[in-house]
Amino acid sequence: MTAIKTKKQQIYEAAARLFRDKGYPATSMRHLAEAVDLKASSLYNHIGSKEDLLRDICFENAHKFLTHLKTVSESDLSHLEKVKALIELHLTMATEELTSVTAFNDEWRHLSEPWLSDFVQLRKDYEKGFLKIIQEGIQAGEIQAADPQTLLYTLLSAMRWLYDWVKPDKPMATDSVKQELAGFLVRGLVK
Repeated sequence: MTAIKTKKQQIYEAAARLFRDKGYPATSMRHLAEAVDLKASSLYNHIGSKEDLLRDICFENAHKFLTHLKTVSESDLSHLEKVKALIELHLTMATEELTSVTAFNDEWRHLSEPWLSDFVQLRKDYEKGFLKIIQEGIQAGEIQAADPQTLLYTLLSAMRWLYDWVKPDKPMATDSVKQELAGFLVRGLVK
């Protein structure tokens, strides 16, 4: 049975779609109101501002990534399995979490200070944790010897296209794509 979404959830999902499709600057409150079948003035009964939406979407997803990173980092998995778990997180977010598109591609750049700096720091914290797993994997001989930063950014770049490719209105075999891509990327790291 499908859960009924609150108006606020509908607004957040519509905002994420509009930010992705039109871009944050080009999305107006009127566009958002139309997308959720409200008057623009009624939106303010549910949200504070357009930037509040962007900030909440960005930070919620940043915390999802960091929480998963912490869980994976503290697990008993091998370093290579940890990298695979993080790759799978990115693939899951890209195929199942619409708002991750907004948070981790381009629109976060429109946050104002101090939110922008705080969000950039969260991204750096995530990358630092992911990098540490790669470095430890190289030291343990599980991952091929290469510049860890190059490996990190190659992995992140290799997954970024998926955020743009997956569209909610175009079904695809997401599980097979996720498994193929995760397997392909992990095999490229094996020593």
